[in-house]
Amino acid sequence: MRCIIKIGTSTLTYSTGNLNIRRVEELCKIISDIKNAGHEIILVSSGAIGMGVGKLKLSTRPKDIPTKQACAAVGQCELMYIYDKIFSEYNYTVAQLLITNEDVKDTQRYQNFCNTLHRLLNLQVLPIINENDTVATDEIVIGDNDTLSAIVAKSIEADLLILLSDIDGLYTSDPHKDKNASLIPEIHEVNDALYEIAGGKGSELGTGGMITKLNAAKLCMDNGIDMIITNGSKPLCLYDIFDGKQIGTRFTVK
Repeated sequence: MRCIIKIGTSTLTYSTGNLNIRRVEELCKIISDIKNAGHEIILVSSGAIGMGVGKLKLSTRPKDIPTKQACAAVGQCELMYIYDKIFSEYNYTVAQLLITNEDVKDTQRYQNFCNTLHRLLNLQVLPIINENDTVATDEIVIGDNDTLSAIVAKSIEADLLILLSDIDGLYTSDPHKDKNASLIPEIHEVNDALYEIAGGKGSELGTGGMITKLNAAKLCMDNGIDMIITNGSKPLCLYDIFDGKQIGTRFTVK
């Protein structure tokens, strides 16, 4: 199976912006084990700005573009250092790909991006992709890493996209406000009704939310790719997903 795993900021870090060491180590170990089983994995990893906030000891996520870019520059170094260190313990080499909207829109650059991804997979390298927040002039350029991960899934003709978030999946209503909200296990169409129950932005250090995840699901389903939203605080759920068990909310075309 060829799978894209998108890791959100809330999965990687504490609310302080500091790294959740235990969780990241567990995630990398499980992903390495899944690769050992013969699956192809690409990571789309958030967390550069969030980790930069922690590294620079800022009290909150900055709102101005220059400080966000500074945080991204500092945090991306830290993020890739950690990934490289942990995955190398399991004999996997990582590669960093930072892309912008132009890399997707320009035909030649997009083809180069796809060619590089395919070659990295052939070389048994683990690609780790993030939007290039350091040079972006708008917080939302490609859209967010939910959208980016769906674009990558389409580009590489993946079988599955897994979004690791801070929620178990899509609920019938906001579970933080409605105690009767129930998890929707499977969805076959992204429609207006789903957007109505989707909330706003997620964690303070992240940029996504359920609406961006629905946009990603629609892009995946339009291209025959399944997508799962599940809770990144439970890394062991990845094993269950690859074992074919029902986890989180699965968007799938009948």
